[in-house]
Amino acid sequence: MKLVTFRQGETLKPGVLTMRDAGDVIIDLQAADASLPGSVRGLLEAGPAALARAAAAAEAANSVLDAASVELAAPIPNPGKILCIGLNYADHAAESGQPLPDYPIVFSKYSNTVIGSGEPIILPKVTDMVDYEAELGFVIGKRGRYISEADALDYVAGYLPINDVSARDYQERVSQWTLGKSFDSFAPMGPALVTADEVPDPHNLAIRLWIGDEALQDSNTSQLIFNVPQLVAAISEVMTLEPGDIVSTGTPPGVGGARTPPRWLRAGETVHIEIERLGVLSNPIIAES
Repeated sequence: MKLVTFRQGETLKPGVLTMRDAGDVIIDLQAADASLPGSVRGLLEAGPAALARAAAAAEAANSVLDAASVELAAPIPNPGKILCIGLNYADHAAESGQPLPDYPIVFSKYSNTVIGSGEPIILPKVTDMVDYEAELGFVIGKRGRYISEADALDYVAGYLPINDVSARDYQERVSQWTLGKSFDSFAPMGPALVTADEVPDPHNLAIRLWIGDEALQDSNTSQLIFNVPQLVAAISEVMTLEPGDIVSTGTPPGVGGARTPPRWLRAGETVHIEIERLGVLSNPIIAES
């Protein structure tokens, strides 16, 4: 399934993005089965039985919404944790002038950063060094601590594209990267959370980013230094992972700050990230008013 969160007036609702004869449509899960939880995070917390009921309700639904007419939020607008991995592609570490890590570099973003596909990335007044980072994200599906690598994929609900937007000047002011990563709107994600059963191998997915006709990043998740099971095992040694927690696995080479001259995001552009099987995350860029 491709699970989405969409807006209906002032309300956020869970849905399924699918294809019918006329094209892409969204199924309102609560309209299809009023007993289902009222959010994607709630579906994950309710466990596999709830996800199976959601899949059955979506399959049987007759009433659908034209996807082009629906405003999406992030699939999980209120994650409990957003954990990001730095320097997780060897060639990105090289372009950043950093040695290869021997342990995952983990930093955090916060819920203020989360936006969905189609929502604007806001360039802050205080910096003109805002960069893009195409990343594979995964979402935790069940609670766990001290999870082994062998069992790790059982704890992953699914995958989605993420843009780890970064203000490089703020990031580089201190050894901790969090402030430079945590401006409002700096974690676009979506359009959908694609459940793990639709992604047989998360470590063999084409990933690319472009703006207009500029192809800026083009790689494959096979190049990850620390793969999904390794990340789940390492993080869960430290903290309990909960349904709806999000991990962003790092970016391949081609970031704007490593280019000569640097290629920063500019108001009026739209940045697109495509990951094989997961869809396209697109966000316009606007200046802070």
